[in-house]
Amino acid sequence: MERVVVGITGASGAVYGKRLVEVLVANSFGVELIFSETGKKVFEFETGINYADFASSLPQDLVNLYEPDDLFAPPSSGSHPVRGMVIAPCSAGTLGHVAGGATVNLIHRAADVNLKEGRPLVLVFRETPLNRIHAENILRVMDAGATVLPASPAFYGRPKEVKELVDFVVERALRALLKREFGLVKNWSSP
Repeated sequence: MERVVVGITGASGAVYGKRLVEVLVANSFGVELIFSETGKKVFEFETGINYADFASSLPQDLVNLYEPDDLFAPPSSGSHPVRGMVIAPCSAGTLGHVAGGATVNLIHRAADVNLKEGRPLVLVFRETPLNRIHAENILRVMDAGATVLPASPAFYGRPKEVKELVDFVVERALRALLKREFGLVKNWSSP
């Protein structure tokens, strides 16, 4: 079974991380799930679901939940086989830690490991507007091999529900990470 590391941080947009995990599990991918401490709170506030209840509602043979301070967890090692990592949503603070190579929690460490191993790392960045520090950190992580994917849905598909906007971002993140389509959105075609 192929496994993916998913980090959910304290930026607004917890629905992106939630939906991403649901799509991965529905497609039989294993998920190494890590919430930052603030990510736990924002997830509950924005979704109305406790992060641990969400994790336990998923197939236990596919999802492993790790505490952010557990730097001995498997995702902290390059020898732990995963396809890559996505951080959704990715806060400006997490971006800064990844850009600086500063490992304060398991999300930062796993991101660093995926970069050093040459595995895909996708950051679904949620801050707006950007300041110069954000822009410089985005360039730093891109230069290191990460993909920065701002949570900016397209409207050419004429979405009617928020779920369609979320699915657009999730589809794009998963395509960047796994190089395949998941059928969540209609691709562009000329009128």
